[in-house]
Amino acid sequence: MARESESGLPIEPVYGPESLAGWDPAERLGEPGGYPFTRGVYASMYTGRPWTMRQYAGFGTATESNARYQQLIANGTTGLSVAFDLPTQMGHDSDAPLAHGEVGKVGVAIDSIEDMRVLFDGIPLDRVSTSMTINAPAALLLLLYQLVGEEQGVPADKLTGTIQNDVLKEYIARGTYIFPPKPSLRLTADIFAYCRAEIPKWNTISISGYHMAEAGASPAQEIAFTLADGIQYVRTAIEAGMDVDDFAPRLSFFFVARTTILEEVAKFRAARRIWARVMREEFGAKNPKSQMLRFHTQTAGVQLTAQQPEVNLVRVAVQGLAAVLGGTQSLHTNSFDEAIALPTDKSARLALRTQQVLAYETDVTATVDPFAGSYVVERMTDDVEAAALDLMAKVEELGGAVSAIERGFQKTEIEKNAYRIALETDSGERTVVGVNRFKLDEEEPYEPLRVDPAIEARQAERLAALRATRDQPAVDQALAVLRKAAQGTDNVLYPMREALRLRATVGEVCNALREVWGTYVPTDAF
Repeated sequence: MARESESGLPIEPVYGPESLAGWDPAERLGEPGGYPFTRGVYASMYTGRPWTMRQYAGFGTATESNARYQQLIANGTTGLSVAFDLPTQMGHDSDAPLAHGEVGKVGVAIDSIEDMRVLFDGIPLDRVSTSMTINAPAALLLLLYQLVGEEQGVPADKLTGTIQNDVLKEYIARGTYIFPPKPSLRLTADIFAYCRAEIPKWNTISISGYHMAEAGASPAQEIAFTLADGIQYVRTAIEAGMDVDDFAPRLSFFFVARTTILEEVAKFRAARRIWARVMREEFGAKNPKSQMLRFHTQTAGVQLTAQQPEVNLVRVAVQGLAAVLGGTQSLHTNSFDEAIALPTDKSARLALRTQQVLAYETDVTATVDPFAGSYVVERMTDDVEAAALDLMAKVEELGGAVSAIERGFQKTEIEKNAYRIALETDSGERTVVGVNRFKLDEEEPYEPLRVDPAIEARQAERLAALRATRDQPAVDQALAVLRKAAQGTDNVLYPMREALRLRATVGEVCNALREVWGTYVPTDAF
C-alpha cells in the first residue's frame, strides 16, 4: 500500500525504470551549475568548499547578542544571522506602549544606530557575511548596517549579506507587516535600486517559504507560494524601470528542511528547475545568475518538541542532511532546546557542531548531487514540481500573488494543510516521537535561558538619553524630507539613511512612513 508524502502525493513501495518512462535527463537535469539547475547552482557544489554555516542568534540587548556572535565566530560559524525582537520587526521603539513585554524576547532590540554599533562591535564587517531576518523595516536595518560599516572604515561595496525583506509572506503566514502591499512593494523596489547603486554585493531579498512551512504549508505549497511571491517581486522591479538582469542575480530564497529527507531533496530540486524556467521563459533573463535559485535553509523549528528535547538533536541532524543533499547554499541548524526557550551557549554550539560533522565527517561533500538519477527522487521531484505548478497557476488565475493574498487564498490553503497535520497527529496516524508515541511517564527537568525583564527599562533609558543629546531640529527636518519622498516617487532609502545617521529611531522613521502610507488591515479568508 502506497504511503503519502507531506504534500499528499503517493510514495510507492518500489520505484524502477518505468517510473521515469519517457524521461529526458538532458532536459530534466542538465549538468550541475547549468540550466535548469536541477542538480545545483554551482558546478562543483561542496566539493570545493562546504555551504556557509550560519547560526540564527539574537536576544536581549545588543551587548548580549554581540557576545553570542563572538562565541559563534570563535566556534567556527562562517556567517552571522540576526534575530530581531518583535518591536523592531514591527517598527516600534522599545519604549512604545505596543512594545511592552516583548523587548528583547525573541530577538535583539535595535532602536537606533547606537544599538547597531554595539551589536557589531569588534566584528569586521568586511570579512563577515551577515543575514538579517527583518521584513517590513528591512531598509532601516540595512542602512544602519551600512552606517556602522562606514564607521568601521568598510566601504559599502565590500559589505556582503542578506536582508530577508520578504513582506508578502508576512501577509500570508507570519503577520509582522506594517504597510499595505502596494507601498511595501514600492519600498522593495527602492531597496533593489539602492543596493544596485550603493551596496552591489548585498542580497536584496530572501524570498521565504520557511515561515509558510512553520505555519503548516506542505512542501509543494511552500515552494509554490514562495516562487509566486518571487514572481511578484520581479514584476514590481521591472515595472519600476529596472532590467531583470540588473537585479535578479541578487535575489535569494529561504526554505525549511523537514525530517522527510526524500521529499525535501525533491522539493529543493523542483524549486530550482521551476525558477530557472520562469526567469528565462517569462522574464527573458539572459544572465545565468538571474536564473539560479540560490537559497538558505533552516531546519524545521515546528517539528521540534518540548517533550524529550534531546531527541531534537537527531531531528536536526536529519533535517540538516536533507538540506545538504538538496543543495543549499547556507544552513542554520536549530538548537535542541528551542521548543522550550532561547538556546543556551552549549546548545547553540552543539547545533553548529552538527553542521561541522555533516561537512567534515561524512562523505556527502565528496560528490555533487548524490541522488541524481535515483528513481524515487527523480519521480518525486517531478511530482512536487507538478503540484507546485498547479498551485502557482491558481495564484495567477486570481491575479497574481498580491491579489491572491488580498483574497486570503494562500493563507487558507496553508491553514487547511496545518489542520490536516494536526488531525493526523492527534489520531496517531502521524507519529511524533515522544509526543504521541514512545512517551516518558515523567519529563526530566530542564533549566532554560531566560531574558532579563529589566532590559525594557534599560532600552527606554538609552532612548531617553539619545533623544536628549541629538540635534532634534535636524532630525525633524530629515523626517520631513523622508515623508515628502514617500509621498512622491523618489527613492526613500536616501532620506531614510540621513535620518538614521542623525540618530532618528527605528520607530520614528517607521511612523513617518505610516503617516503617508498607512498600515495594513488583513481581509477575511478566501
